[in-house]
Amino acid sequence: MLFAALTHSVVIFGVTHMQKPRKKLIVVATAFSLHAYALQGLAEDQSQASKSVALDKLEVRGILPDRLDSVPGSYDLIDEKALMERRPFSIQEALNNVPGVNVVGENTFGLGVNIGIRGLNPRRTSRTLLMEDGMPIFLAPYGDPAAHYTTPLERVQRIEVVKGSGQILYGPQTVGGMINFVTRPVPTDGQVHGNVQATLGNHDFSSLYGTIGAGDERGGLMIDALHKKGDGIRKHHDFEIQEYTAKGQLNLSDRHTLIAKASYFREDSHVSETGLGLVEYNEDKYQAPTGKNDVFQHERTTFQLQHLFQVNEQVKLSTQAYYAKSERASFRQINNPGENAGRSQLERCPAGIGGNGNPNLALADQCGGRWRPREFEYWGIEPRLDIQHSLFGIESNAVLGFRYHKEDIDRKQYRGDDARFQHLGFAQTTLPREDIKIEVEAKSYYAQNTFYVGDWTFTPGLRLEDIRIKTDVMRADGNPQNNPESKLTNNQTKLLPGLGLTWNGFEKTTLFAGVHKGFAPPRPDRDLFAENGANTAVVSKTKPEESINWELGLRSSFFKGVTFESTLFHTVFDDIVVAGPVQGTFINGGQSEQNGIEFGGRINFGQIYNTSHNFYIAGSYTNLFTAKFKKTNAAANIVDGDRLPYAPRHLASLSFGYEHPVGLDARIGVDYVSRQEEDVSFRAGRNSANVLRGVTGDIPSYALINATVNYRPVGSRMTYFASAYNLGDREYLASRVDGMVAGRQRQVFGGIRYDF
Repeated sequence: MLFAALTHSVVIFGVTHMQKPRKKLIVVATAFSLHAYALQGLAEDQSQASKSVALDKLEVRGILPDRLDSVPGSYDLIDEKALMERRPFSIQEALNNVPGVNVVGENTFGLGVNIGIRGLNPRRTSRTLLMEDGMPIFLAPYGDPAAHYTTPLERVQRIEVVKGSGQILYGPQTVGGMINFVTRPVPTDGQVHGNVQATLGNHDFSSLYGTIGAGDERGGLMIDALHKKGDGIRKHHDFEIQEYTAKGQLNLSDRHTLIAKASYFREDSHVSETGLGLVEYNEDKYQAPTGKNDVFQHERTTFQLQHLFQVNEQVKLSTQAYYAKSERASFRQINNPGENAGRSQLERCPAGIGGNGNPNLALADQCGGRWRPREFEYWGIEPRLDIQHSLFGIESNAVLGFRYHKEDIDRKQYRGDDARFQHLGFAQTTLPREDIKIEVEAKSYYAQNTFYVGDWTFTPGLRLEDIRIKTDVMRADGNPQNNPESKLTNNQTKLLPGLGLTWNGFEKTTLFAGVHKGFAPPRPDRDLFAENGANTAVVSKTKPEESINWELGLRSSFFKGVTFESTLFHTVFDDIVVAGPVQGTFINGGQSEQNGIEFGGRINFGQIYNTSHNFYIAGSYTNLFTAKFKKTNAAANIVDGDRLPYAPRHLASLSFGYEHPVGLDARIGVDYVSRQEEDVSFRAGRNSANVLRGVTGDIPSYALINATVNYRPVGSRMTYFASAYNLGDREYLASRVDGMVAGRQRQVFGGIRYDF
C-alpha cells in the first residue's frame, strides 16, 4: 500500500505541477485509473479460472520487439555498458558510432540537436522521430518537430535507433528513422537503488546528477535530479539546465501494471542563434558579438501514464496517455550575419548609436532587439494490442493500434528599438509584431503482423495518418490580418504500407530486406510568408514529404567475438521540402534520391582468445554515394544532379580499446565527416552578399580524436572516469545554416560515480 500511495502521488504531481493543465488530460488520467481498477477485478477472476497459466513478468520495453532476429530492417542498440564505455559528452558523441547518422554539432551540450539519417537534412532533427519510452519529445511532433530537448543520458538505460520498415508502428516522421531513449525502470526487488555522479571539465563545465528508487512486488518509486552548466562553443554562450523526474510503478496484479512519469526541465542559456559573417569568422570564429544579451529560455513539463494488461499468455493490451507543454523564448540582437561590410548589424537599434543605426557592438546594451516567445502544448492517448496467434496454422505476432493526438501552438514575436525590449516582460506589454495560432488534430491507425515460417519471417504492415492542421495568422509585420489567405485548414490523409522479411538460415545470422512508404506531414511553420510589401500574410499549402525506402542487409554474430551489420539502402523522395529563395520560407523541391551502404561492427579479441584481457576494435562506416536532386527546379535554385545539403559522402568512426580484469578500460578513437554542401537556397551564383553573410560555400571535411578512461575496482561501488573530445583541439566549420558556426573546441571532463 505504501508504494501504491507513492505512485498515486506521482500522478497527482504530474497533473498539478503543470501550468494550466488541460481538462482532457485529467479526463484521460481519471479514465485510466477507473479502467485499471475495473480490469483488476477481471484479471483476478481470470486468474482464479486458470491458475495454471504461467505469465511472463510485465515490463515496459522499447520500440524493438523481444525477438531481434525478426526485425526486418537495420537497427542499432546503444546499451548502458556502451554509454559508460564511450562516456559521451552529449547525444552527439553517443550517436557518432551509429552507421548512417550525421550529427551537426553547432552547440556545446547538444541543446537544439541536429541529427540527419542517410543524407536527410539534420536541421533540428525534423526528419528523425525522437521519443522517450515511446512518447514523442519534439516541441510539437506534427506542427513543429524541432529537437530543442533530448533525454539526458544520465537517465538512459539504452538508446534504440531504427532505420528500417519497423517505423510503420510509429509516427508521424517516418522518412528517415527513429531514436528512442529508454529510461531506467523502477526497482521492484525490495532494495534501495541509485547513484550519485559528479563531473567537472574545462570551459567551466560541471554536472551533478542523482537518482534514488525503491520498490517491491507491489511497485516502486524513483526520483532523478540533474543540474548542468558550462560555457558554449562561442564566447558568452554559457548554458545552465535543470531537470527533475519522478517515475512510479504500481503492480495491481500479475496481469496489470501502471507506470506514471512526470518531469520538469528548464534551460537558461545565452545562445546567439545567428552565426557569423565571413569577416567576423576570419577574425575570431568563436566570437558572439551580442552573446551577452542574446538569450534562449526553455521550460518543459511532461506527464506520461502507461497501463499494461496481460489478458492471457497470447494477448497483451498496453495503453499510454501523454501530455507535454513547452515554453521557449529567444532574444536576438543580430538580424543577419555579415551585414555592413562584415560587421553584424544590430536589430532595431536607434539611429545615432554608433552612427546611422549601425552601432558599435560595445554599445549593444543600449539597443533593443526581437523576442520570439512560443508555446507548444500537446497530448495524446494510444491503446495498442499485441497478439500471439496461429491464424492459417502459422505462428504469428500481430500488433494493432490507434493514437489520437492534439496540438496547440502559439507563436509570437516582439520587436523594439528600446533597450527595455531586452526584457521579455516589457516586450509583452506592447502589441506583438507576429501572432500566429496553430491547431493540429491527428489520428493514426496501424496494423502489423509477423509470420514465422521456418527460418523465415514475413512482416507486412499498414499505417494510416489522418491530419487536420488549422493555421490562423492574426498579426504579421505589426499589422492585423483579416484577409482570407491568412487562414488555412490543411487536411491530409495518407496510407503508408510496409513489408519486411528476414531469413535466419545460418546460426546467429540474419539476412533482412524491407520496403516502406515514408511520410513527413506538412509543417505549418513552413507555410507562412508575406507579400505585397510585407503587409499581407499568406498561408500556403506545402505538400507533405513522401518517400519510398528500401533496405537489404545482413547482421551476424556467427564468429566468436565478432559482431557486424551491413546494410544497402535506397530512398526516393517525391516532394522533399527545402529552404526557399526568400530567407525563412520553404518550398517543395521535387524529387531526390539517396543510395548508400552502411557497415558497423566490433571485434573482442578477449573472447576470441579466451582471456580476461580484452582488446577490442569497434567502428562504423557509411558511404552515401548518391544524395542528389533528380529534377531541376528554378524556383528553389535546384539543378538536376545537385547534392543534397548536409549530406556527407563519407561518415566513419573507429575506436581501439582495452578492458583489464581489475576494472580498468580505456579507449581512443576518431570520428570523420567528409565535405558537406550548404542549403540550396544560397547556392545560385554564390553571390558576394551571401559569401559575406557566411551562408554559402562548402563545409570542409574534418576528423576529431576522442578518448575515454574508466576505472571501477573489483568489488567497489565507485567508478572514476575521464573523457576527452576533439582531443587535438582542431578548428573546424560545423554549419552555415544561419551564418558560419564553428565546431566545439577540445572538451575534457572527469568525474566520480557512486552506485548503491
